[in-house]
Amino acid sequence: MSQFSAIEIANWIAIYLAAGICCAIAMALSVTVTLQGLWKDKIWQDARTVRGAVLLLPKAWWRWQKLYLLSTPVTLGIVGSFAATMSWS
Repeated sequence: MSQFSAIEIANWIAIYLAAGICCAIAMALSVTVTLQGLWKDKIWQDARTVRGAVLLLPKAWWRWQKLYLLSTPVTLGIVGSFAATMSWS
């Protein structure tokens, strides 16, 4: 089993940090847009019925999931292009 060189370890740490930063930005943006959309649509008014109250959390979760998952190609593109610029030797 071969060992990683210091450069390779530093590169992998940088890639993981870049991915983490991109994911944190995506999380913040998706939560903000989801909350803004819920506020705009006044989704809490649907909670007047039992069915509406039960479906309130899944509706909010689904909105957030769609927004967060849409950021995946952008995150992969940014981190992939960042990794391509690194010197691995």
